Amino acid sequence: MKIIQITDTHFSPEKPHFNGNWAPLLNWIETTGADLIVHTGDLTVDGADNETDITFCMDLMRQTSIPMLIVPGNHDVGHMPGSDQPVNTERLKRWRTLAGDDRWIEDTNGWRLVGLNSLLLGHEDDEEEAQFEWLQNAFDGRNDRRLALFAHKPLFVDDPHEGDTGYWSVRPSQRSRLYDLIAAHDVPLFASGHLHWAWQGRLERTSLVWGPSAAFVIDKMERAMPGRRLVGAVIHTFADNVMSEIVTVPGMTAHVLDDVVQEVYPKAVKKEAVE
Repeated sequence: MKIIQITDTHFSPEKPHFNGNWAPLLNWIETTGADLIVHTGDLTVDGADNETDITFCMDLMRQTSIPMLIVPGNHDVGHMPGSDQPVNTERLKRWRTLAGDDRWIEDTNGWRLVGLNSLLLGHEDDEEEAQFEWLQNAFDGRNDRRLALFAHKPLFVDDPHEGDTGYWSVRPSQRSRLYDLIAAHDVPLFASGHLHWAWQGRLERTSLVWGPSAAFVIDKMERAMPGRRLVGAVIHTFADNVMSEIVTVPGMTAHVLDDVVQEVYPKAVKKEAVE
């Protein structure tokens, strides 16, 4: 079984800076013979506040002949409490109405694929707790299937037991709960996006993969992180275990966010100026 992971496409009808990468990415996907596509979030530039971003992007995703499952990113449903766009009932409802479930289970070829809404983690509210209960049930009910987890945010950036990284990864308390579940059920894969760096590593018996953005890399706006700056996708090949290959996709442009951030994400520029 072959699964293509794409992530951080950041498409929009009103801010089309990265839309040109869809045609080469779609053409490449159609040649892979993949059984499934998993999009690990930030489908949109600003679906958190703009319905048209979500509908536009979903129309693009429906152009594939291969089934696709999507988990939301922070630009799709919002982020942490205190941020400019925190996850809330309105934003979750918009996503669920226009894009579908924000978490899902897919059983196929002896595997249980689980899509997690990582933007709920850290709110310590009823939505977060309901998702942990759902995740526990999903793991407990796998019936000897092997498990693979897909989420937008990675578990950590530099060290599995690091402190709170704020914007970038799952917060320590929620991360610890995920570690316990992963260890108890021997999860072979945790695949994510969000960082706009491409990287592979391990956490004990679990392979960790950060998929490269399909839109842009970041130069000096943020600190360097592990891995490589590139745009592309990941090919996950599932058999008794899973092998993952990070690939650059022919014809895609590695846009640099620093060059266009004032047009695409002006709030990020204002925040940086304040800090």
